[in-house]
Amino acid sequence: MLNLGFGELSPRVVRMNRYMELRFKIECLRDLAVVGCSGRLVRGAALDELRRQVEELENIRVLVLDFSEIDQVDAGGLGALLLLRRWAMKHSVQMKLVNPSPFVRRILDATRLTSVFEISSLEDALSILRAPACPQRYAVA
Repeated sequence: MLNLGFGELSPRVVRMNRYMELRFKIECLRDLAVVGCSGRLVRGAALDELRRQVEELENIRVLVLDFSEIDQVDAGGLGALLLLRRWAMKHSVQMKLVNPSPFVRRILDATRLTSVFEISSLEDALSILRAPACPQRYAVA
């Protein structure tokens, strides 16, 4: 225990709820990849795995990151997004953040990253699916 003159402070053990960990699913259709994310977009193994799997995608034109179920984001999460953006630009991939939760939107606003990322609603993202390269029949939500 630590005594700094303010009473005794003891380190708290914080256990992560496994339902709060970052979970993601990548679905590809032709040249479109949709990454559905839920939980916490924070520094750690799950975030590294997300980056690795996205960066291994080949022959995609559009990358859609669905953040509607992201509850928390930290500097590591924002850094990973910036690295994914750099990867997307290098590979001529259009990257869209879709339906960020109100919390994520506030973080993006506060860090002025709304000007860096293309952020859209689900309806806007579905319009990508209806583009001539992808027939409308694939635009199922």
